[in-house]
Amino acid sequence: MKIYTRNKANLHQILRFAIVGCIATAIHYTIYYFLQKHLNVNIAYTIGYIVSFFCNFFMTCFLTFRSAPSALKAVGFSFSHLINYLMHMFLLNVFLFLGVSKILAPFFVLSVAVPTNYCLLRFVFTRKNKNNQEPKK
Repeated sequence: MKIYTRNKANLHQILRFAIVGCIATAIHYTIYYFLQKHLNVNIAYTIGYIVSFFCNFFMTCFLTFRSAPSALKAVGFSFSHLINYLMHMFLLNVFLFLGVSKILAPFFVLSVAVPTNYCLLRFVFTRKNKNNQEPKK
């Protein structure tokens, strides 16, 4: 029974991650879509990423992993997203170089970056604290 409950909790966590990710992606893409008409694609992508980053942090804390924000989580989240951002920029430029339109390229980027980011964030938000206590679910 315990295994079933844990698997069900993990599935719910993944679903919450997907919902939060969709919201953050919508924020990011909307900003990117409008700015890329007037700015360099990389700058437009970065501005969208930064705005969605702040929204994403609080939604990830409260909704995905149901934990309170903390400085340590903010640092872990920032590190995870720094890696994620660098991966996004690299992949965006690779897909653009390969001829994918600048409107569709972000979707190709997400197909690679999202699973990687989930693994990094899950580690940040679910690891045990100093007192070797499990995080709140």
